[in-house]
Order: sequence, then structure tokens, then C-alpha cells
Amino acid sequence: MKQGPERELVARYLARSVASGRPLGLTGFAVAELAESRASSAAARKAEEMKAIAAQTGDGVTVALDERGRTLGSEAFAQLLARWRDEGKASTNFVIGGADGLDPALVARAAMTLSFSPLTWPHQLVRIMLAEQLYRATTILSGHPYHRE
Repeated sequence: MKQGPERELVARYLARSVASGRPLGLTGFAVAELAESRASSAAARKAEEMKAIAAQTGDGVTVALDERGRTLGSEAFAQLLARWRDEGKASTNFVIGGADGLDPALVARAAMTLSFSPLTWPHQLVRIMLAEQLYRATTILSGHPYHRE
């Protein structure tokens, strides 16, 4: 993501997540950007990107973001993160695919596929929405009034 308001908004939400997540045992909020594959076919690009993603995510829980995934409300999302934390999962990695999407093998291996909507969103907006929901999850779990029903 280029410098600009989108990057700044993600950074602001992640900084808030770090501050409010620390007392909850939720740490390590970070973004890892990987180079887009230059392979000649979509399938080859997705396969190359999957290898790069696997090298970054390690043994953590992988959540693939895709419009065909499962939708969750903010409360359910927060409880899912808390459950994985309580189960001792080392990390949760949210993966946004390249322009061609995610390799089907990566999606199949993911602990879940999450959708913010059946609409197609630009990567920059998905990253902002995810960062905000991570912050919202920490506020829900801490009982902070940021989230209102």
C-alpha cells in the first residue's frame, strides 16, 4: 500500500489494537506486505503468492479473506479471536490475496474463510476494515464502550 490516508488509517487502528489488546493477551498486530507475483498465468501467480504467504504465516491460524467466505458479526469475530488465544494459538494471520485472488489450496488449508461482504472490495479497503475490526474486537473483549449494540 502506498503512503497516504489509507495506510495512515490502518496504522492508527493497529496502534489502537496494540494498546487495547496487550492487557487481553492479544499482541503482535502487524501488516506484512508481499511482492506480487509476475508469473505469466493467474494460476502460477496464485501458486507463487501462496508459497510466499506460507513462508510468512508459519504455524499460526490462517484466515483467508474472500467474498465467498463466512460472514461474522463483530461480537462473534471478537469471541473467535479470544477462543484461539485461549486455545494457545501462537498467531492469527489474515490473508488478503493478490489481484487474482487466493490459491484454492491455501483457502482449503485455512482455518476459515472470512467475508466482509459478498461485494468485491479493493485491497486497501479490506485492510482498513480488518484493522478496524481487530481494534473493535479488543474493545469488545475488554468491555470498552467503543462497540455499541
